Amino acid sequence: MLVLSRKKNESIVINNDITIVVVEIRGDKVRLGVEAPKEVPVHRREVYEAIKRADAAAAEGSEAAEPGRASSPEP
Repeated sequence: MLVLSRKKNESIVINNDITIVVVEIRGDKVRLGVEAPKEVPVHRREVYEAIKRADAAAAEGSEAAEPGRASSPEP
């Protein structure tokens, strides 16, 4: 993990097209702004994990409901 120190209004650039800016520092909270292309999804970690869980559950459900799938070998 790369650890950087930044002050208010300073930024970092990732892969030439993603910019993260320190918008505000208040006590123990830091507000960040993220500029990224529309096709790049940007989520808070807890939202990202919820999306992954929902996708995994949907994939499991579609596999279980798939017709012609046997749970044991056919005779």
